[in-house]
Amino acid sequence: MPVPTLYLDTSIISCYFEEDVLWQRDPTRELWRLMNLGIFHFTTSTVTAQEIAVAPGYVRTLFNATFPTEAILPVPEEAKQLAAAYIRQGILTNNSINDALHVAACTVAGVEYLVSWNFKHLVNVERKRGFNAINLLHGYRNVSIVSPSELIYENRN
Repeated sequence: MPVPTLYLDTSIISCYFEEDVLWQRDPTRELWRLMNLGIFHFTTSTVTAQEIAVAPGYVRTLFNATFPTEAILPVPEEAKQLAAAYIRQGILTNNSINDALHVAACTVAGVEYLVSWNFKHLVNVERKRGFNAINLLHGYRNVSIVSPSELIYENRN
């Protein structure tokens, strides 16, 4: 059985060190444990790399240790056009262009899961429907946008 690849957005990497929000930190760290066991592969994009570039040093260190160059997806023109479609259709606003680019980069690359703690713009039932409607209109498959907790614990007894 193939190992699922997870696209991690910036919120996941940042929450690895979150001491005040254990309900986010602990499942985030569990993702890394599962990745180290070979249960998941991680990927991200140049959008995340740009956002992480202004993060504290310890977050940048984790990013660099986790994502070798080949695990960082480019954002091709077709992903930029898909992100623009999300915005044109009102799924997100221009103020959330990076969130649109995360979804589009993940979609265009064919990564099944986008993992995020961003409940306002990404892990949100209405927005997920909107992203996937636009994806289908543009010939792409659905993308599953989930929190670490959903991914890790939802199907366990």
